[in-house]
Amino acid sequence: MAYANCSLRVDRQLLDPSFESYRLSLDSIPCYNDTALGKPREMFRMTPEPSSCAGERVCASLSLTSATWAALSDGAGNLTLLRTSKRGESPHIKWEPMFSECLGEPFTILHSLSHVQAGVHAIDLLLLRIQKDSADAKGSGFCTSLEWITVGSSAGQEKKYEVRKRRLMKGRSVPHYAALEPQGKGLMVASERPFSFKEVDGVPLEEAAAEDMEVERSEPIYFWQQTEEDVTVCVRLPEGTTKDDIRFKLSVDCLCVGVRDYAPLLKGQLFAPVDPEASVWTIKDDKSLEVSLQKRSEGPLWSELVLGDRKGEYIMNEEQAAQLHLRLAHLTAEELNPNPEKDKPPCNAQELEECDGFPEDSSTLMRFDGATLKPTHVVNLGSHQYLFTVDINPSEMPAFCLRHDVDALLWQPRPEQPNDLWKHTATFNALGYVQASKRDKKFATCAPNFSYAALAECLRRVFIYRQPSPVDTVLFNRKQGRQVGQVAKQQVASVESSDPVLGFRATNERLFVLTRNNLFILKVNN
Repeated sequence: MAYANCSLRVDRQLLDPSFESYRLSLDSIPCYNDTALGKPREMFRMTPEPSSCAGERVCASLSLTSATWAALSDGAGNLTLLRTSKRGESPHIKWEPMFSECLGEPFTILHSLSHVQAGVHAIDLLLLRIQKDSADAKGSGFCTSLEWITVGSSAGQEKKYEVRKRRLMKGRSVPHYAALEPQGKGLMVASERPFSFKEVDGVPLEEAAAEDMEVERSEPIYFWQQTEEDVTVCVRLPEGTTKDDIRFKLSVDCLCVGVRDYAPLLKGQLFAPVDPEASVWTIKDDKSLEVSLQKRSEGPLWSELVLGDRKGEYIMNEEQAAQLHLRLAHLTAEELNPNPEKDKPPCNAQELEECDGFPEDSSTLMRFDGATLKPTHVVNLGSHQYLFTVDINPSEMPAFCLRHDVDALLWQPRPEQPNDLWKHTATFNALGYVQASKRDKKFATCAPNFSYAALAECLRRVFIYRQPSPVDTVLFNRKQGRQVGQVAKQQVASVESSDPVLGFRATNERLFVLTRNNLFILKVNN
């Protein structure tokens, strides 16, 4: 299992600590059904194979690969690639099938993209399967597989496509988020349990791990302590290590310590930035490497040295221990909440609401390199609950939304910037708390311009949460006696159908709600 080596960096300028709540708006939201869009036109008819009708099936799935291509699964294991021409400009041109092949067990298409390299057109697809696992006797008896398939055109034959490469990865949970990078250079997966690649073109992969150093593992590999100004790290070394054997790299926020060509003893992102020019290292008694790191910001104490690393031990001096005990004294008592009127009453778990809880499993977000199929970036999501995935820009990877405390933060993958792979692009105030209180919630999404977020229940109701906007009149907060300059509105709409909601998508102006027999359009913005 890969250990966490990076973290998600929150943009504090996108947070609003003074946000109070949403104000219910009674403004009506126009709603009309698909009859207002005109008569639908048939672009392609899928004819199931007689042999595929008898076996197991999943729901059919369609992925719009690019502006001129689409990928279609019939739910029985057959994949069809369609050339659509430029959709919207030629309504009378039928979609042309360019590739059709059975790929084994039934699957759902999670993501697909089209690209051209060296004059050869290729389409990368990510397929999801839930398969029986006879080896998992103690668990559910099932495993989840993700298959990354590359279909390319034959040299000199524009209309002939064939499978070029198949890569199989497996895990023990359904991924929250899975998407391919542009040009097929990598893959990102967020899940409760980690995934790893197992096969390439049907050939099992050998799990060759880097050779470890001969360091006694019964004790920590390193010890560290800190003051308000600096951090001191003592790394244990094998006997006979010389200065020339040391491999030391230090940047503002990353540290790597190794010996010769062995796997690094200590590597990853530091808890906080340091000053590399003011930091030094030296060998002590030929047995340990002492590193002195100068903090860039004096004062705050670090909770860990390297994010996600558990191979070291923190040594706290007596003064720091006394200060910590003093800060936590109000949280402990011999009796449960003996004095509720105190300024800082003890924590009472009975006062927590159901929506304050988080999943027990700790999710991870991983980025795999397309060439080596090895994880390059691993983030421990902890209690940051996954909320939804949304396409912001067709030329970019899908964005994903996570709960951070009570807010919902939107993250946009940026594979072209490996040092800052996920960018915090938008915040939906208190949406993390609000969505947890909706027991019948089935779908969640947001507008591509971040002007609103929306939740859909299993039946009928849709909740819309708008970003704060200036008010036309002068309003005052009665409790605080201050003027209110912005108000965030909440609106509720109900579609006229008793059928379950099957799909939910948002544009900057419209919300589309799909049921079994109707497609409803809500006009959210003008």
